[in-house]
Amino acid sequence: MTTDHQDTDTTILDTDVLVVGAGPAGLMLATELRLGGAEVVVVDQRPGPTTESRASTLHARTMEILDSRGLLDELGTPPCEPRGHFGGVPLDLTLPSSHPGQWKVAQTRTEELLQRRAAVLGADLRRRHQLLSLTAEDGVEAEAIGPYGPVRIRARYLVGCDGEDSTVRRLVRAPFPGRDAARELLRADVCGVEVADRRFQRLEHGLAIAATREGVTRVMVHEFGRPAAERGGAEPDFAEVTDVWKRVTGEDISQGTPLWVNAFGDANRQLAHYRHGRVLFAGDAAHRQMPSGGQALNLGVQDAFNLGWKLAAVVRGSAGEDLLDTYHSERHTVGRQVLANIRAQVELLLGGSEVEPARALLTELVALDGVRQHLAGMISGLGIRYDVEGPEIHSDEHPLLGRRLPDAWLEPAEGGVRRRTTELLRTGRGLLLSLDGDGALALRATAAPWSDRVAFVADRPAAGGPLPVGQALLVRPDGYVAWAGSGPAGLARALTRWFGTLAADD
Repeated sequence: MTTDHQDTDTTILDTDVLVVGAGPAGLMLATELRLGGAEVVVVDQRPGPTTESRASTLHARTMEILDSRGLLDELGTPPCEPRGHFGGVPLDLTLPSSHPGQWKVAQTRTEELLQRRAAVLGADLRRRHQLLSLTAEDGVEAEAIGPYGPVRIRARYLVGCDGEDSTVRRLVRAPFPGRDAARELLRADVCGVEVADRRFQRLEHGLAIAATREGVTRVMVHEFGRPAAERGGAEPDFAEVTDVWKRVTGEDISQGTPLWVNAFGDANRQLAHYRHGRVLFAGDAAHRQMPSGGQALNLGVQDAFNLGWKLAAVVRGSAGEDLLDTYHSERHTVGRQVLANIRAQVELLLGGSEVEPARALLTELVALDGVRQHLAGMISGLGIRYDVEGPEIHSDEHPLLGRRLPDAWLEPAEGGVRRRTTELLRTGRGLLLSLDGDGALALRATAAPWSDRVAFVADRPAAGGPLPVGQALLVRPDGYVAWAGSGPAGLARALTRWFGTLAADD
């Protein structure tokens, strides 16, 4: 249990996990840690969720994640756009999913949603707290300054989710290789202007993007050959945006009223290691990239979803620390792939006339459905496949092994009502799904020692659905299939690998 007491003028907190940063990644992590039974304190410098309209896209995999935790009802029905892009080249993002396409949800709504859930689950969120120092040996001790004075936090683990300029990363001196920004996009949300919508319009002197929603026009502009400015953390003036916009488009938007102005460059960096002993990283603290295609926020939320259940299991004592190493191996690989596709997109977006042949070729290639599906799977997160067996195990490959469990209807074996596979994940536990009634008893017996961590369900897949008839699937709490088979062979090994050998603490 989190404890809170005073020592002279210093507030002292004791908890299992300290999360630094209450953006989407930090709040998602807090919800998963609490769902898994870990005590968590979250500290953040800001007074509340962001009020700036930063990221505005939730991709299909992130929507599936929110659905698997019962969070989508609060979002209502946000606008959905099936068409995205790769480097400004139009790309149909529809793939088999319960939520195909890209969903337009302002970052402030995403943060508010996750903050409410974290609070309901019992996370201790401390706003206006600035991290000053930390040490991490047998445990973690962190010093922060809050609105009422100094705070000392003692935790078993700390996770830095504090953005691309991460204080945690600086304090632990974590190597962050890559490259700094050489080019940038200027962006502004403006009232009182009328300009035509532009979708990645390449003009003689630069790239122009414009879209108007509810009376606010977002403009983004890059002037070919113009380097990224040294801003020292400051945002550009609106006058700079209007000057560049006019040089690129010939239009004057200076009469508008700016609501928000910023610039983002093409810096591309990734931590060498996502885990440094008892300190881990997720979201933009682990990787820095241009937010091309709306991938940055989604990448961070998916980092947290992968880490949360694993760290909770280690804290509870139901899994060894080697489970945390799978967080690095799985998410570092995904992050590297995303950063590589973003580098390619930046060249296609911000390059001048020299990239036109490559753009023409890509336009032809995306008409081939195999190419389209590959790129759409990469951007949406639906194409992720983890090495769930590990390099030391080589079994016959199953098409679902390491992939997310498809959203599908299940028919109850005896009475009951139909239900979706997604609904079975909402407790945050693992799932052993028997789709073969004849083998259910043997599967249940094998999984019995893990019954406190893994739910057993013996249902039939609905006809015509994506699930294999006559098979069984072991699904991790994050929805990825860790084992598949037609009998219990190999099941105990997979259960041990992902759910440990000790009984979880109550």
